Amino acid sequence: MSHPNPSSLVHEILPVGWLQCNCSILGDPVTGEAVVVDPGDEVERILAILRQHNWSVRAILNTHAHIDHVGGLRKLQEATGAPVLMHPDDLELYRMLDVQAQMIGVPLPPMARVDGALREGDTVRWGGYVFHVLHTPGHTPGSISLYLPADLPTGSAPATEAAPRLLAGDTLFAGSIGRTDLWGGSFDQIMRSLREKLLTLPEQTVVIPGHGPLTTIGQEKETNPFLRQGR
Repeated sequence: MSHPNPSSLVHEILPVGWLQCNCSILGDPVTGEAVVVDPGDEVERILAILRQHNWSVRAILNTHAHIDHVGGLRKLQEATGAPVLMHPDDLELYRMLDVQAQMIGVPLPPMARVDGALREGDTVRWGGYVFHVLHTPGHTPGSISLYLPADLPTGSAPATEAAPRLLAGDTLFAGSIGRTDLWGGSFDQIMRSLREKLLTLPEQTVVIPGHGPLTTIGQEKETNPFLRQGR
């Protein structure tokens, strides 16, 4: 089956909650199917975008189980009926949601039912698009990144439109990396994830971090102080 031009993919990035988690809503305008990644809060704003485009949600995906990324899961699950998916290694962290809420002094959000797993090598399809799941532990044991290849015949779109995308959660930021001093964190693991999984991607890959501005793999290779060490 031929893949649609990536320029037709609609990708809404919505910073939500008091920590401004980047919630991604990706929709295929041809089929009307969408996925939502990291609905941390402000679910009404997420639902408004889904209604605006008349999209149905195929799946709700989580890059990891910190409260600022999962706080809106239950409400979005109930509103859309879509399955909630996360890496099994973060289920224990998700079950500690009450402890997380107490630590940062926010109300405890309602827990969602986790319907399935996202593991290394899995794929998630919606419409004509597919995410490839990369297990990138270090920030948390079950942190994942979601890679969307350009998957486009040469010459059918400008390079900027055809660039692959990476939803990196809190593993990689513009100019920094995820913190590793919280429960389940490991600096050695996150550096291994970065070097073996993310830095091997095409340099033109657009990185959508869990917080803050977008960047590219090439930009981070050149300027990120954590990734320049030893070069």
